[in-house]
Amino acid sequence: MTAKTADNQAGGNISAMFTAGAHFGFSKARRHPTFKPLIFGAKGGTEIMDLEKTAVYFEKALEYVAKLASEKKVILFVGSKSEAKDIVRASALSINMPYVSDRWIGGTLTNFDQIKKRVARLEDLISKKEKGELTKYTKKERLLLDREIETLTRFFDGIRSMQKLPDALFVVDSKKEHIAVTEAAKMKIPVISLSSTDCDLSKLAYAIPANDSARTSIEYFVKAVSDAYKKGGLQAA
Repeated sequence: MTAKTADNQAGGNISAMFTAGAHFGFSKARRHPTFKPLIFGAKGGTEIMDLEKTAVYFEKALEYVAKLASEKKVILFVGSKSEAKDIVRASALSINMPYVSDRWIGGTLTNFDQIKKRVARLEDLISKKEKGELTKYTKKERLLLDREIETLTRFFDGIRSMQKLPDALFVVDSKKEHIAVTEAAKMKIPVISLSSTDCDLSKLAYAIPANDSARTSIEYFVKAVSDAYKKGGLQAA
């Protein structure tokens, strides 16, 4: 693929990716072997990714996201690193998708029935608080219940709408979110992931090989994914 061809692809705009810093990887010492074919070169000890190849991978990922949208499938957005959490949360909410923007709770996929019980507990406590039903407890008991609501909200608020296992995961940094990726594999749930040079691409159904640490890069790709879902849904309507 020529640079001109790739640059004209929807979602695969090389100039925009370059501006976002998508080409910056890590040092060669940190590179995962699966990333070797995608390395363009190195600068100052930092490996540079081949954005022409990234554009091809990215286009396939966006096509898959649009297909999921056309079939009204659910994508669980996952991104707990500080640079990603706000972006992941906002993008997921913009298309009414569930998300995990704090620490991944083990068993979220592989022990989903138990997770649903925690979500139900959160729903119950919120409902009772809104109705004033917690006032019957002592001040100390109310404090403990408020703390429980705060903790449950932190970990489960983003998946309150998820009535069943998601049809796919979209992950920012598959190495950091390795537990989520492993659980998805066990449950045969495809994983789409923005992954930098230290990630194992063989574990991903749709890899987006690019910078997963810089906010500018994360924002560019996450927004493109949510936009692709919106467009896919509109085309199916």
